[in-house]
Amino acid sequence: MIDFSALLKADSNQPARSIHLVEASELDSWLNAQPERIRSLVAAQKFRAKPHEHAILPGEDAQDWSVVAGVAKRDALGSWCLARLAECLPEGSYRLAAGSTGSAALGWLTAQYRFDRYRKEEGATGPRVLLTTDVARIEPTVQLAEAVALVRDLVNTPAADMGPQDLEDAVHQLAQAQGAALQVTRGDPLEQGFPMIHAVGRAADKSFAPRLIEMRWGDPSAPRIAVIGKGICFDSGGLDIKPSAGMRLMKKDMGGAAHAIALARLIIDARLPVRLHLLVPTAENAIGGNAFRPGDILTSRQGLTVEIGNTDAEGRLVLGDALTRAGEERPELIIDFATLTGAARVAVGPDLPALFTNDETLAGEISEAGLAVDDPTWRLPLWDGYNDMLKSDIADINNAGEGGFAGAVTAALFLQRFVPDDTPWIHLDTFAWRPAPRPGRPKGGEALGLRAIFRLLQQRYGSMR
Repeated sequence: MIDFSALLKADSNQPARSIHLVEASELDSWLNAQPERIRSLVAAQKFRAKPHEHAILPGEDAQDWSVVAGVAKRDALGSWCLARLAECLPEGSYRLAAGSTGSAALGWLTAQYRFDRYRKEEGATGPRVLLTTDVARIEPTVQLAEAVALVRDLVNTPAADMGPQDLEDAVHQLAQAQGAALQVTRGDPLEQGFPMIHAVGRAADKSFAPRLIEMRWGDPSAPRIAVIGKGICFDSGGLDIKPSAGMRLMKKDMGGAAHAIALARLIIDARLPVRLHLLVPTAENAIGGNAFRPGDILTSRQGLTVEIGNTDAEGRLVLGDALTRAGEERPELIIDFATLTGAARVAVGPDLPALFTNDETLAGEISEAGLAVDDPTWRLPLWDGYNDMLKSDIADINNAGEGGFAGAVTAALFLQRFVPDDTPWIHLDTFAWRPAPRPGRPKGGEALGLRAIFRLLQQRYGSMR
């Protein structure tokens, strides 16, 4: 992973090139204050001060140059305002000519993320270092960038190299570094104790055997929170097999687990005063002679019987057992991340995680938190009237809603059956992927909803940094 701490440093008047920020409405007045040679060069570069535009400004000699960049609001920089500069400026050190870097430092860091595990990037340039006077924000900004990069790395890695054991290794590495307790349930104990997790993964090769990974950190007397991430390392659809186009990106079906692990890291790095219970139910939804079948009845850890209407609705099965396990320790808050439904993407697109919660206060807090950190979510309803779509003639519930309507809602309603009635619960149906690049946000695995939830937890349990 890139050393983000080397890209954001305290400004102690060391040599650096200046970045002048200008709004489009200010451009004419700014140009009028510049000498003719500056105006001519800016015009030649067709600079209009639109967001993410920039131009090079000459100095007194060939090596003395600076940058002018367009921004939407110079006094209220968003997370991605400087990201394009970090992608395309020459290597070296830079500082803002005036004002604070604020949250824009995050985009400066994440713009320099590269996933280079399988190839050497040709023509790669050196680091672009941003100097900042916001010294107190350096460490938390670096931690956020590291968490985002962790999600991207885990999701971008192909399934052959990111199976259940690899997710276990990622959690083990975190636990070992932070002195947290790790527990992994697999084999016969998994089949007996978490039968839906076992059923989903039982057809996979032994090297991809299903398991439930649990990590605990923090003072046992502190408020308890559970963070759960769907860890389906590859989803063929099972016997209800996906078409090839639908299977192409299924390496990212463990994106919920990546978010949960990254959030756990942020919680620990920030030393939030909570008792954290991280749960990662992980499996490969493979096809084999012993794969679970449409029409099978599974008995969940909770005791609820589930008729399998579709083997491709497997994520909610592993989450059901994990939610039950989380509820057994009576947390005051349960959060789950999952790449759960294509219906959520149809409803809100790739950028917005679909948010479901059983707590009205939480809903408002999450919305505000997401907007504050440029990581928005969009709430969808837990509409009780659609519970009838999950009815089964021979079991307590069916895992797939009938009729094809409201797929994200019925999936969330299925999960709610495994959440204690009196426990506040947040479910994020996230895409974990960016289909097209944007400044600071390359195509590929992406953290969507991570920073919003962390901001919420900071507001609830720790001081804002």
